[in-house]
Amino acid sequence: MDLDDTPQQAAYRSQVRSWLEQHASEAPALEGPEAITDEQELIAARRAWQGKLAEGGLAGVTWPKEFGGQGLGPIEQVICNQEIGRARVPGILDAIGVGMLGPTIIAHGTDEQKARYLGPMLHADEVWCQLFSEPAAGSDLAAVQSRARQQDDGSWRLSGQKVWTTNAQFAAFGLLLARTDPDVPKHKGLTMFIVPIDAPGVTVRGLRQISGEAEFNEVFFDDVPLAAEAVVGGVGNGWATALTTLMFERVTIGLGSEGLGYNSSRFARAIARVEDARRDPEVRRELGEVASELIAVRFTGYRTLTALQRGQIPGPEAGLAKVTIVSSAIKAGDLIADVLGPDALAQDSEWAYMISFLPGLKSAGGTEEILRNTIGERVLGLPPAPRLDKGVPFSELRSKEGAPV
Repeated sequence: MDLDDTPQQAAYRSQVRSWLEQHASEAPALEGPEAITDEQELIAARRAWQGKLAEGGLAGVTWPKEFGGQGLGPIEQVICNQEIGRARVPGILDAIGVGMLGPTIIAHGTDEQKARYLGPMLHADEVWCQLFSEPAAGSDLAAVQSRARQQDDGSWRLSGQKVWTTNAQFAAFGLLLARTDPDVPKHKGLTMFIVPIDAPGVTVRGLRQISGEAEFNEVFFDDVPLAAEAVVGGVGNGWATALTTLMFERVTIGLGSEGLGYNSSRFARAIARVEDARRDPEVRRELGEVASELIAVRFTGYRTLTALQRGQIPGPEAGLAKVTIVSSAIKAGDLIADVLGPDALAQDSEWAYMISFLPGLKSAGGTEEILRNTIGERVLGLPPAPRLDKGVPFSELRSKEGAPV
């Protein structure tokens, strides 16, 4: 379903399609016999391709023009994404930076930070990572224990650990949430920092997944020096700054037509190749349920687009799209595995990675349990879960081991 509601949007789609037709041959191959298999070569190729997309106006579509974007609306962003998918070429490499961290710097950063970081981020000259989650602070993000201590000269020293950090292995910078005042309630004593990944004291270690990939990392900070200018959004204002990032994160994950590239037509084609499965009423019923859920996500995404286009801020219902997409795709993967049998997990199968990767995605962007709680409380109006830490200084809270945090 296209979103060409106006002649201007139809013209924009034509413009994007024309550019992609002219430049698709320059895109790196991710699948097939010409696919780039060496990781470093692939990252270099995708950096270069993002640079071309930026030059063509297909990266940072909604960014203001003064920062290298197009100054267009969210519908144009979705149109651009649809055409990139139609052309079967990769999108941008640094979706975390351009989609989530760049908008945070635009909203909260200083003029100097915007001038220094946004241009290289948009062109993938410098890739970024999001340094939020910790071993004891995932969906309860305000429980972060990484500490930044201000020095007499106004600079900072950072110590702690982050985990599940995507792209840290080749990132130049990260946007990091740290505790700067433990003597106030946990949401109030936080500050956001820009951290160079090559700074002294930063160590990145890959985390191997069941799929065999190491897309995530744990990152350690051992007395890392940070300049006073590394603060984004003001000292003690980290939670408000982080909420901007989280809003863009959930919109990025959930927005658009059957997000994350998982769509019912693709699943149906795989199942239709097996004649017995194609005729089985139970298989058809399960596939129909998955398709219905993904169609509902698509139209929920259109509602979010309408709100964004009117200048409204997406509410907590954006998390529902993420929960539904991931749960439905897992159901589809299980169904495909049942139909295809062991072949679904073969090394050359297009489904092996999806089936092994998706269950872990339940925790990305907030665990499913936390998102369901949020939806229940803020969308359905159900009673809130008890909060025993409300109003309590962070230094007085106690960890599971019984020691002060």
